[in-house]
Amino acid sequence: MAKDQILAIDNGTQSVRALIFDLKGQLIAKNRVPIQPYYSVKPGWAEQDPDVFWQGVCQACQEIWAMEGVDKDAIVGVGLTTQRSTLINLDKNQQPLRPAVVWLDQRRTEGLPPVGGVWGLLFKLAGMSETVRYFQAEAEANWIKTHQPEIWKRTDKFVLLSGFLTHKLVGKVIDSIGCQVAYIPFDYKNQDWAKPSDWKWQAIRMDREQLPDLVPPAQWLGHITREAAEATGIPEGLPLIATAADKATEVIGAGCLEPHIGCLSFGTTATINTTHTKYTEVIPLIPPYPAAVPGAYSLEVQIYRGFWMVSWFKEEFGLVERREAEKLGVEAEVLFDNLLQTVPAGAEGLMLQPYWSPGLKIPGPEAKGAVIGFGDVHTRAHFYRAIIEGLGYALLEGMQRTEKRSKIPITELRVAGGGSQSPGVMQITADIFGLPVTRPHVYEASGLGAAIDVAVGLGLHPDFNQAVSEMTHLGDTFEPDPHRHKIYTDLYERVYQHMYKRLQPLYNEIREIVA
Repeated sequence: MAKDQILAIDNGTQSVRALIFDLKGQLIAKNRVPIQPYYSVKPGWAEQDPDVFWQGVCQACQEIWAMEGVDKDAIVGVGLTTQRSTLINLDKNQQPLRPAVVWLDQRRTEGLPPVGGVWGLLFKLAGMSETVRYFQAEAEANWIKTHQPEIWKRTDKFVLLSGFLTHKLVGKVIDSIGCQVAYIPFDYKNQDWAKPSDWKWQAIRMDREQLPDLVPPAQWLGHITREAAEATGIPEGLPLIATAADKATEVIGAGCLEPHIGCLSFGTTATINTTHTKYTEVIPLIPPYPAAVPGAYSLEVQIYRGFWMVSWFKEEFGLVERREAEKLGVEAEVLFDNLLQTVPAGAEGLMLQPYWSPGLKIPGPEAKGAVIGFGDVHTRAHFYRAIIEGLGYALLEGMQRTEKRSKIPITELRVAGGGSQSPGVMQITADIFGLPVTRPHVYEASGLGAAIDVAVGLGLHPDFNQAVSEMTHLGDTFEPDPHRHKIYTDLYERVYQHMYKRLQPLYNEIREIVA
C-alpha cells in the first residue's frame, strides 16, 4: 500500500480522537476515547491531570491500529490539534508541576497592579482600561504566580496543552504558532512572542524563557520518539507537522479558506470564523487568532457557552428525552429536534440572549443571560427553540461585525461542530441568516483540517488552495425559507439588537450587588 494516509489526533474538551484520512479527505478510520473534561475542587475551577490527556492520546492511537482496514505502513505523517487555552506548568525535567488549568476555568486574580506608563495612558484615553484589567485577571499565569508562588518559582516552561502533547510525542518543548490562543504575551499581529516593550509583559509578569519555541502551521515540529512510539503505537520516526488549535483547523476542514466563506462552529463555544490575510480586529483590542494557514488570521466572534447550553437544557429540562434516548440507544440531543418542530419560528415571542458567561469586550464582563417575552403559551419546547434562535442571533451579529470591520461580505456559510448534526438546528440557522448553510462531508472537520496541514507540510499537496479543494467536500445543504427569514429579521432588528443595551444598566447593578 502506498504511504498516502495521515494520522490526525484531535484532543477536544470531552474526548480524544485518532483519525486517519487519505489525500482526498476521506475518513479511513476513527477511534474516539471519552475523557473527563475536568474536575473542580472549588466552585468555578476547572482542572485536569495532564496525564489524562496523554493517556487518552495513547489509547486512541493504540486502538485504531487494531481496526479492520488500517495499515500503519500507509501513514506518512501525524498532525495534532487540541482544545484551546488549557495551560500546564512544567519543571526543568518537563514534568507537570500541578494540574492543567482547563479553558473552562473561571477563577480570576483581582487587585493586580495596572498596566502603567505610556501603555496605561493610551488605554485610559481609548476607554480600554477595563478590558486590559479583565485580561490581567483572567490570565492563568497571574493566578498561579499570586496564589502558588512556589509552583511558579519551579516553572521552567509554561505551555498550552498542544505544547505538552507535542513534547510527549517528539521530546522537544515546541509548539505551533497556530495553537497560541490564551491569556499569554503573544503578538497576534506578528504571530510571535511579544516584543519586550509590549504591554502584555506588564500584564502577565513572566519570562520569555518560560515559553516554548514556535513554528508556523505546516512546518515540522519533530519526529515521533521511541518512547512515544511504544506508548502510542505510532511508528517511530514519523514526522509530526504543526497544525493549529481545534477551531482554526475546523475552519479549513470545513473548506473556509476564503474570507467570503464563514464557518459557524456549533461546539461548547459557538463561534463564527473567517480566514483573512489582513490583520483585522473585529472588536477593538480583541485580536484575530492565528489561522491554520501560515501567516493568515482567523477572525472570530465567540459565544462562550454556545452549544453547552444544549447540554445545560438537557440536564435541567430534558428528563423525558434522556429517558427515551436511553431506551432507544441514542443521544438525547437527537430527540430535541422533535421539540423544535412543535414550535413556530420566533418561539411565539420568547427571546433569549445567550450570554450565559460574560465576554471580554462584547458582551462586556458584566453581561448576563436573559430571556424575555414569557407568556402562558410557552413550554419547555419554546424555551429550547429560543436557545437555538438566540445563539443564531448572536452569531448573526458576529457575522455583521466581521463584515463591517473587514469590508468583505460573507456570502457562504459552512457549519461544523456537534450542533451541526441536528437538521432542525441547521434549518433554523439558514432561516436566521437568510443564506444556504452546508455541513462538511465529514463530521470530524477539525481533524480533517489538521490532516490538510500535514498534507501541505509534507508536499503531498502543493499548497493550501489545492489541499482544501481536494480534501474538503460539501455535505447536506439547507436553504432558507423566505417567510421564516422575514420573522427572524424583524425579531433580530427590532428586539434582539436592543436587548443588551437596554439590559446593560441592570447587569451592572446585579454585578455591584452580588459581586
